[in-house]
Amino acid sequence: MKDLVVKSNKLVQALQTLTLTETRLLQLAIVDARETGQGLSTDEPLELNATRYAQAFNVSPDAAYLALIEAEDSLFKRQFTITNEDGTLTKSRWIQDANYRKGEGRILVTLTRVVIEHVTKIDGFEQYFTSYHLKKTSDFKSVYAVRLYELLMQWKSVGKTPVFELNKFRNQLGIGVNEYTRMEAFKRRVLDIAIDQMNEFSDITVKYEQHKKGRSISGFSFTFKQKKTSNQSVENKRDPNTVDIFSTMTDAQRHLFANKLSQLPEMSKYSQGTESYQQFAVRIAEMLQTPEKFKELYPYLQKVGFKAA
Repeated sequence: MKDLVVKSNKLVQALQTLTLTETRLLQLAIVDARETGQGLSTDEPLELNATRYAQAFNVSPDAAYLALIEAEDSLFKRQFTITNEDGTLTKSRWIQDANYRKGEGRILVTLTRVVIEHVTKIDGFEQYFTSYHLKKTSDFKSVYAVRLYELLMQWKSVGKTPVFELNKFRNQLGIGVNEYTRMEAFKRRVLDIAIDQMNEFSDITVKYEQHKKGRSISGFSFTFKQKKTSNQSVENKRDPNTVDIFSTMTDAQRHLFANKLSQLPEMSKYSQGTESYQQFAVRIAEMLQTPEKFKELYPYLQKVGFKAA
């Protein structure tokens, strides 16, 4: 359950422009800030080091050092835009300061208030969030693959997305106004590469459908499913008393009851020493997505009021 990247859906949907290196560093920053408790305040910097980066993304130490050097300048300048509930826009930077320690292979960064809010103030029921394990995207070579994967993970409980309107979708992927303006280039250089990498390296297989208004493509929708693993043989061994309940539990229920479970004294055996109740609830919500863990935690779910539909 380590290396869990968690963002509010609004942050996932934000309009942003980042390189693959910058995206990876932010993934690490979000993971480490939540798992260590450091960096969850605008007053406390978070340390990112080259060794951690190299191990997480299977790159050479030299490449990791270069990533940190790049972050000192370029990542500091990067901005993103979030759409609020009332339709207004909030613009923010990702980090408020960066301090590269030359010769030490590490950098101290401080996340901005807006980023901290969207990776910590998550209750699941009122504010939906997206989560995935860092390993699922660590082998991607295209930043568009990472961004598309994140966008798809908002819909992982149903395996299909609504139609992503083309112009907004391009902005969410971080494509500049003058980049890949021809649809053929967009599909060949962005969409097809992203999907090929997800199908090869991640835990899902993806297909897309294009949608038209008149003769022009106006958007895309996606369907995806989990790849089969050897562990899925347990599917046929599920307890018939819990299988139907597991399959019909909604995301809203999962997130709501994960928060309730995090408060139970009996659940302390599942917690990690330094994590907050919010962090623990996020992990529990992930656990409830697997039949085995759902069955294991079902007695506790009943205790906090969960009833099958």
